[in-house]
Amino acid sequence: MTDLSKLRIGLAGSAELLVGPEHTAPRVGSGLVPVLATPVMINVIEAAALAAVERLLPAGHQSLGIHLDVRHFAATPVGMRIRATAELVAIDGRTLEFRVEAHDAKEPIGGGTHRRVVVNVARFDQRVQRKLAKAP
Repeated sequence: MTDLSKLRIGLAGSAELLVGPEHTAPRVGSGLVPVLATPVMINVIEAAALAAVERLLPAGHQSLGIHLDVRHFAATPVGMRIRATAELVAIDGRTLEFRVEAHDAKEPIGGGTHRRVVVNVARFDQRVQRKLAKAP
């Protein structure tokens, strides 16, 4: 059994990004308008969740994203900074659920929920290697 006793509801983390041309929808293949791409916003949201809990996980363990339910409802131009926050709202065995939000300097730009599962890195890597060995 994985010891997650250091985790508590209410733990919070954040992550920031200065939006550059490389973070826009045309550059990542998610659209044609040169504003912050949704996949990049999601990446910053995941980084915020990591910042909330990763340091408290047992040695040899980390969390992996397994579910996102987020909306991206406002555009952010190149040159503006975004900040994502994640708050741990539920712990169910090894599954962690976060309430997540993203804002730019002017307004909220996205939010929703995100789930992560805590894994033993060595065992996870063994499964990945077995899968790779079976690949055609």
